[in-house]
Amino acid sequence: MNKLILASGSPRRKQLLEQAHISFEVVVPDVDETNPPGMPGVEVPEFLARKKAQAVAEHFPGRRILAADTIVLLGNEILGKPADLAEAKTMLAKLSGRMHRVVTGVCLLAEGQECSFSETTEVYFRPLLEQQIAAYVEQYQPLDKAGSYAIQEYIGIIGIEKIVGDYYNVMGLPVGLIVPKLSGL
Repeated sequence: MNKLILASGSPRRKQLLEQAHISFEVVVPDVDETNPPGMPGVEVPEFLARKKAQAVAEHFPGRRILAADTIVLLGNEILGKPADLAEAKTMLAKLSGRMHRVVTGVCLLAEGQECSFSETTEVYFRPLLEQQIAAYVEQYQPLDKAGSYAIQEYIGIIGIEKIVGDYYNVMGLPVGLIVPKLSGL
């Protein structure tokens, strides 16, 4: 069987697949990551994951492909990757003391079959101090993370009160749901 292609440049997704002992190679898709106007936020990650998987499939016909996209939803507002450090601080201040949802859309392609789904996890932040936000933004790399944070880094460790759902989904890939689906493709 051909090695799986991970259609993502995310170091966290790569790490999770390695830890799950899944053999794969990385091919980063070149796609426009905008969604159609008016699309509900919860549908955006799955839409983008499909777009990424199909873009890679054009160049690698017959290969198994895994693509994913993760967003943070604060109410109905999508918090994607921040444009700069100031926006990262603003996003974290918005998340402070509130619950948000992390939605990861997944698309698996193999031999003409498509399996697409999304997973949602609720994340509850404690109130964050301005200096905690500043320290995180200065010492970590929030610009490549939806919502400007990673659950496994400083701000997640000290700031998250609880989650309801899949921890690994918050990291960017609900691996526990993907593994059984991969064996079926």
